[in-house]
Amino acid sequence: MMLVFFFMPENEKIEGPVILFDGVCNLCSGAVQFVIKRDKKNIFRFASLQSSFGQRVLQNCHLSTGNFTSFVLLQNGRVYVKSAAALLVARQLSGFWPLLYAFIIIPSFLRNIVYNVIAANRYKWFGQKEACWIPSPELKIRFFD
Repeated sequence: MMLVFFFMPENEKIEGPVILFDGVCNLCSGAVQFVIKRDKKNIFRFASLQSSFGQRVLQNCHLSTGNFTSFVLLQNGRVYVKSAAALLVARQLSGFWPLLYAFIIIPSFLRNIVYNVIAANRYKWFGQKEACWIPSPELKIRFFD
Protein backbone atom coordinates (compact mmCIF):
# COMPACT_ATOMS: atom_id res chain seq x y z
CA MET A 1 0.00 0.00 0.00
CA MET A 2 1.58 3.25 -1.07
CA LEU A 3 1.45 5.99 1.51
CA VAL A 4 3.45 8.96 2.55
CA PHE A 5 3.12 11.09 5.64
CA PHE A 6 1.57 14.45 5.04
CA PHE A 7 1.61 17.59 7.13
CA MET A 8 -0.35 20.73 6.28
CA PRO A 9 0.73 24.12 7.57
CA GLU A 10 -0.73 24.88 10.99
CA ASN A 11 -3.01 27.58 9.59
CA GLU A 12 -4.71 25.02 7.32
CA LYS A 13 -6.54 22.48 9.45
CA ILE A 14 -8.06 19.44 7.75
CA GLU A 15 -10.99 17.73 9.39
CA GLY A 16 -11.84 14.22 8.29
CA PRO A 17 -10.55 12.33 5.29
CA VAL A 18 -10.13 14.27 2.04
CA ILE A 19 -10.48 12.79 -1.44
CA LEU A 20 -8.51 14.46 -4.23
CA PHE A 21 -9.77 13.72 -7.73
CA ASP A 22 -9.31 14.82 -11.35
CA GLY A 23 -11.96 17.52 -11.61
CA VAL A 24 -12.35 17.36 -15.40
CA CYS A 25 -12.63 13.55 -15.60
CA ASN A 26 -16.22 12.29 -15.95
CA LEU A 27 -15.32 8.98 -14.25
CA CYS A 28 -13.65 10.76 -11.34
CA SER A 29 -16.49 13.25 -10.86
CA GLY A 30 -18.95 10.36 -11.02
CA ALA A 31 -16.93 8.52 -8.37
CA VAL A 32 -17.12 11.57 -6.08
CA GLN A 33 -20.89 11.74 -6.53
CA PHE A 34 -21.05 7.99 -5.83
CA VAL A 35 -19.12 8.49 -2.57
CA ILE A 36 -21.29 11.46 -1.54
CA LYS A 37 -24.46 9.36 -1.88
CA ARG A 38 -22.99 6.53 0.24
CA ASP A 39 -21.19 8.68 2.83
CA LYS A 40 -24.12 8.72 5.26
CA LYS A 41 -22.02 10.26 8.06
CA ASN A 42 -20.67 13.03 5.80
CA ILE A 43 -17.09 12.29 6.83
CA PHE A 44 -15.41 12.88 3.47
CA ARG A 45 -14.26 16.23 2.13
CA PHE A 46 -13.21 16.75 -1.47
CA ALA A 47 -10.89 18.78 -3.68
CA SER A 48 -9.92 18.55 -7.30
CA LEU A 49 -6.29 17.83 -8.05
CA GLN A 50 -6.33 21.01 -10.14
CA SER A 51 -7.43 23.23 -7.22
CA SER A 52 -4.95 25.31 -5.24
CA PHE A 53 -5.48 22.98 -2.27
CA GLY A 54 -4.92 19.89 -4.43
CA GLN A 55 -1.79 21.38 -5.95
CA ARG A 56 -0.36 22.18 -2.49
CA VAL A 57 -1.00 18.62 -1.34
CA LEU A 58 0.62 17.15 -4.45
CA GLN A 59 3.66 19.41 -4.06
CA ASN A 60 4.03 18.64 -0.34
CA CYS A 61 3.88 14.91 -1.09
CA HIS A 62 6.23 15.08 -4.08
CA LEU A 63 3.50 13.80 -6.41
CA SER A 64 3.02 15.04 -9.97
CA THR A 65 1.23 18.39 -10.14
CA GLY A 66 0.43 18.05 -13.83
CA ASN A 67 -0.34 14.37 -14.45
CA PHE A 68 -3.68 13.69 -12.77
CA THR A 69 -3.80 9.91 -13.04
CA SER A 70 -4.13 9.16 -9.35
CA PHE A 71 -7.01 9.12 -6.93
CA VAL A 72 -5.62 10.47 -3.63
CA LEU A 73 -6.90 10.06 -0.07
CA LEU A 74 -5.62 12.17 2.83
CA GLN A 75 -6.43 10.50 6.11
CA ASN A 76 -4.90 10.67 9.58
CA GLY A 77 -1.80 12.51 8.38
CA ARG A 78 -1.14 10.04 5.59
CA VAL A 79 -1.60 10.10 1.84
CA TYR A 80 -2.85 7.03 -0.02
CA VAL A 81 -2.98 6.77 -3.80
CA LYS A 82 -4.51 4.64 -6.54
CA SER A 83 -6.15 1.35 -5.49
CA ALA A 84 -5.17 1.70 -1.82
CA ALA A 85 -7.00 5.03 -1.66
CA ALA A 86 -10.07 3.63 -3.43
CA LEU A 87 -10.27 0.60 -1.14
CA LEU A 88 -9.89 2.72 2.00
CA VAL A 89 -12.72 4.95 0.80
CA ALA A 90 -14.94 1.94 0.05
CA ARG A 91 -14.25 0.65 3.56
CA GLN A 92 -15.91 3.76 5.02
CA LEU A 93 -19.07 3.84 2.88
CA SER A 94 -22.52 2.55 3.81
CA GLY A 95 -23.98 -0.63 2.38
CA PHE A 96 -21.93 -3.58 1.21
CA TRP A 97 -19.10 -1.43 -0.22
CA PRO A 98 -16.80 -2.03 2.79
CA LEU A 99 -16.58 -5.68 1.68
CA LEU A 100 -14.42 -4.53 -1.24
CA TYR A 101 -11.69 -3.76 1.28
CA ALA A 102 -10.92 -7.50 1.28
CA PHE A 103 -9.03 -6.85 -1.98
CA ILE A 104 -6.36 -5.07 0.08
CA ILE A 105 -4.73 -8.49 0.57
CA ILE A 106 -3.78 -8.48 -3.13
CA PRO A 107 -0.35 -6.85 -3.49
CA SER A 108 -0.64 -3.23 -4.61
CA PHE A 109 1.50 -3.74 -7.70
CA LEU A 110 -1.12 -6.23 -8.96
CA ARG A 111 -4.13 -4.10 -7.93
CA ASN A 112 -2.59 -1.06 -9.56
CA ILE A 113 -2.18 -2.80 -12.93
CA VAL A 114 -5.98 -2.65 -13.30
CA TYR A 115 -6.07 0.84 -11.79
CA ASN A 116 -3.42 2.12 -14.23
CA VAL A 117 -5.21 0.71 -17.29
CA ILE A 118 -8.44 2.46 -16.28
CA ALA A 119 -6.61 5.69 -15.40
CA ALA A 120 -4.79 5.72 -18.74
CA ASN A 121 -8.04 5.29 -20.69
CA ARG A 122 -10.56 7.17 -18.55
CA TYR A 123 -10.91 10.19 -20.85
CA LYS A 124 -11.33 7.97 -23.91
CA TRP A 125 -13.86 5.66 -22.22
CA PHE A 126 -15.78 8.14 -20.03
CA GLY A 127 -14.97 11.56 -21.49
CA GLN A 128 -13.90 14.77 -19.85
CA LYS A 129 -15.28 18.21 -19.12
CA GLU A 130 -13.88 21.56 -20.23
CA ALA A 131 -13.71 22.70 -16.59
CA CYS A 132 -13.85 21.10 -13.16
CA TRP A 133 -17.18 19.79 -11.90
CA ILE A 134 -18.87 22.31 -9.60
CA PRO A 135 -20.84 20.93 -6.65
CA SER A 136 -24.26 22.19 -5.68
CA PRO A 137 -24.41 24.98 -3.06
CA GLU A 138 -25.39 22.52 -0.31
CA LEU A 139 -22.40 20.26 -1.15
CA LYS A 140 -19.92 23.10 -1.64
CA ILE A 141 -19.19 23.18 2.11
CA ARG A 142 -17.55 19.75 1.77
CA PHE A 143 -15.11 20.92 -0.93
CA PHE A 144 -11.78 22.71 -0.67
CA ASP A 145 -10.97 25.38 -3.27
